[in-house]
Order: sequence, then structure tokens, then C-alpha cells
Amino acid sequence: MSNQDLPLSVASPSCEATPRTRPPMSGETAAELAVLFKALADPVRLRLLSAIASRAGGEACVCDLSAGIDVTQPTISHHLKVLREAGLLTSERRASWVYYRVVPHALARLSEVLAIEAGAVTA
Repeated sequence: MSNQDLPLSVASPSCEATPRTRPPMSGETAAELAVLFKALADPVRLRLLSAIASRAGGEACVCDLSAGIDVTQPTISHHLKVLREAGLLTSERRASWVYYRVVPHALARLSEVLAIEAGAVTA
């Protein structure tokens, strides 16, 4: 009999479940957070978010964001849209320019989740 033929409910006699210290993340929460992490899982988007967050008030004009990032303006606009749709940025049109602002609550949520999963804080 191969391992694939064994019933899933058979546990190794040496395997002992460790007690939980908190409930695991729900599927709904994981799906919600995955959208945020997926949006951040690109180097250009991380750099754009950092460029915006590093400005006074966590806000920057789109005209200031292409400096030092070797992609075209349409590509930058696409990445900003992904970050905005994920809820990590907001945008506001002022005359002919669009200003982007970091959503502090979204970043705080990610930070909190990572700290909990790392055991740095309790839920």
C-alpha cells in the first residue's frame, strides 16, 4: 500500500497536535488580505508606494513618481491603478494632475497581520 492509498485521517503515532494560542485566519480574511499582498508583490508597485509614502503627508503628484523608475508613464499609471483598486492608495485630480495618497489604515492592517502571524503581538 502506498502513502497515497492511506486514509487521510490516519495520524502518525508520534505526531501530537500542539495547542492553538489563537484562532487561525479565516478564509474570508485571507482572501481580503491576499488582494493587498498581491498588489504589493511587484517591485515597481512597492517602489511607487514607497515614493508616495516618503513624501510629506504621504501624498505625491503623478508627475513626481516616474523619476528613477525605468518604466513608461502608461506602465506607472497601470501600477498606480492596481494599488488604488487594492485600497492601498487614493487619488484626487487637481487641475490637470492626479495626486496619490497612501491609505494609512490599509498599511496598518497589513502590518498588524504580519506582526500577529510572527508572534510579535497577540490577536
